[in-house]
Amino acid sequence: MSSAQRSDGERARTSTGPTTRRRQLGATLSSLRDRKGLTLEEAGRLVGVSKATVSRYETKEGPVKWLVIEALCREYGATDAERPAMVGLAKDAKLQGWWHSISDVVPEWMNLLLTLEEEAVSEDHYASVYVPGLLQTRRYAEAVHHASEIRLEHEVLDRLVDIRMKRQEILTRTAPLHIWAVLDEAVILRVVGDREVMAEQLDHLVHCVESPNITLQILPFSSGAHAAAVGSVALLRGADPTLDVVYIDILTGALFQEKPQELERYRLAIDYLRAQALDISASVALIKKMRKEI
Repeated sequence: MSSAQRSDGERARTSTGPTTRRRQLGATLSSLRDRKGLTLEEAGRLVGVSKATVSRYETKEGPVKWLVIEALCREYGATDAERPAMVGLAKDAKLQGWWHSISDVVPEWMNLLLTLEEEAVSEDHYASVYVPGLLQTRRYAEAVHHASEIRLEHEVLDRLVDIRMKRQEILTRTAPLHIWAVLDEAVILRVVGDREVMAEQLDHLVHCVESPNITLQILPFSSGAHAAAVGSVALLRGADPTLDVVYIDILTGALFQEKPQELERYRLAIDYLRAQALDISASVALIKKMRKEI
């Protein structure tokens, strides 16, 4: 994935981009081959495929054949535990999420976000403008969509809100996603929709904090300058840190970053934000205070 803002043509290819399974498969294949001390060409010759095919499998691009993966694992000397795990990843790489049934509405960049999010174990958020989508009420989400996507028909906007509400189910699944969100004080001061909608949203945030898999902090104005002053960001964490991805919401779509140096910088920024933010109790107290004033 490029670290540059995606053009319309680039976003059109996002749906074929690497999912978490595909990325994990490619990284592990590369590691196993290196462990065996084989070149791409040598590995391909052993299993009857081209050097380009082995390279494509490792760089997480395009479909894979599980029989080739199994053959590579044998030649690489994969363990009895590694081999079935790799084959399983190859077979599952084509699995599609619930949103594919409504793909006519889902933008290409959102397709990738939903795929990555479905397989993440946690998300770290810094929000500077709006409450993160996973923590929005329906009416708040409607107000956000109507404000930012005014050129779309109401029916399309309603379906996008439906998707956002469906997306929140990852917070209540059997192995729920853990979300740790740091909200700029401006987020709870900005009246989105109207005062009734905003009051409902603030009540919802207080309720969210009661969930064991949701951590919420407020970054007060008194904290001054901070590490993420450029805008909102989310760090999607996988079971393996090498599978982490940074997601940045932009006006024309989304920006995804996954280079090690990029990830490290955002991890550090999030750590600083947490340290500068109010603790959970003080954050809830401030939200309640804003609720009363509304």
